[in-house]
Amino acid sequence: MRIVIAEDDVLLREGLALLLRAESLDVVATADNPTTFLAAVDAHCPDVAIVDVRMPPTHTDEGIVAAVEARRRQPGLAVLVLSAYVEQAFATDLLARGGAGLGYLLKERVGRVEEFLVALRRVAGGGTAIDPDVVAQLLVRSRPDTRLDRLSPRERAVLALMAEGLGNAAIAERLFVTDGAVHKHIRSIFAKLDLAPTDRTDRRVAAVLHYLNTPTPT
Repeated sequence: MRIVIAEDDVLLREGLALLLRAESLDVVATADNPTTFLAAVDAHCPDVAIVDVRMPPTHTDEGIVAAVEARRRQPGLAVLVLSAYVEQAFATDLLARGGAGLGYLLKERVGRVEEFLVALRRVAGGGTAIDPDVVAQLLVRSRPDTRLDRLSPRERAVLALMAEGLGNAAIAERLFVTDGAVHKHIRSIFAKLDLAPTDRTDRRVAAVLHYLNTPTPT
């Protein structure tokens, strides 16, 4: 796995590089700004980019803009975005962009090495990884959409784990139920969210998007 890291905090950047190299992963380049990051992507054609949301010069959304541009230049590039804070708007926007190999984690997750590596490998393999803390905050929001009120507590738990990017087997292990039970819950979720089968829409992604995109009342 060839990795490029884009992070302006030198301690986190170098710490990540050391951690990943200790796991025998190939960190081919590191960058502290979007321009250098994009040049590294062009030069090294990595499999995965780990990108900070906020980068110079304004420390707003430069990292996200650079990540989108990197995927435009190199279709199929997996991107794992790191953020110091829960930014719900970006979490929903990340999934809404579509495509495989996308992740959004809080930076504190890096310190939980096994969890971080699992998320990184999931994204590199074409999956999705959304930080559990983001999902938890979205779960407790008050939601005006009554379709979500149709879900049982167990179905909500399954949907929350789907939003983190877990597959059926991992959900079953987390909830201490069988794969068959998870499959049954997911079918019920699709039905209660009015997600009919279609060739144009992945119902699993649609359910997660519906869950994440339900607005918070003001």
